[in-house]
Amino acid sequence: MPVAIQDRPTQTVRDEVIDKLIMNYSHGELSYEAFERRLDIAMESEDNHEILAQAADLDLAVDQAYVASKKQDLTFNFDNDPAADRDTLVSIFGGSDRSGAWKVAKEIRVLSVFSGSDIDFSQAQFSYKQTHVKIFSLFSGDDIYIPEGVNVVTKAFCIFGGIDNKSNTMVSKDGPTLVIEGLVIFGGLDIKLKKSLKERFVAFADSLKGMFG
Repeated sequence: MPVAIQDRPTQTVRDEVIDKLIMNYSHGELSYEAFERRLDIAMESEDNHEILAQAADLDLAVDQAYVASKKQDLTFNFDNDPAADRDTLVSIFGGSDRSGAWKVAKEIRVLSVFSGSDIDFSQAQFSYKQTHVKIFSLFSGDDIYIPEGVNVVTKAFCIFGGIDNKSNTMVSKDGPTLVIEGLVIFGGLDIKLKKSLKERFVAFADSLKGMFG
């Protein structure tokens, strides 16, 4: 017996509709304005009927080429050549940055005293499903930038300081997890999204559109 629309998991319905929107936009069946408007509704709505309505008039179905492109562009592929077990960033009366293409260790230790560290995971290559970031921050400001799809768990303690976590709220079953631990004293730790999920969907759709002309 078929499962009623309202009984299907909303995230499953959402994923299917977003795939169909991207597929049809990339083949010229939707204008950018219509694609963006429908994508917003599909991503924000919690009503299965409303989500399905965004692709109800579209004919093109997702094919194997689309699935392969999506796996390459939107799915985390873990490096088979593991990074080191431990990485250390030290900033004392100065600053340190880790960005660009770099391999993420199993454990990252961050020491910031009267300074700050910027750790950018947006182009990093993950080797492990879970990475622990152990931080000690004293009179410092530290920023961690992550792409959508990386899960974040914060376990750090704050004394006259604070943690501002603006990471994604939806759990990614395929993505890596960062566990933030440690102590922040008279300082702040900001966790920010480098690129939103919508931006990633639009960039992926535009790349396919370029392929299909």
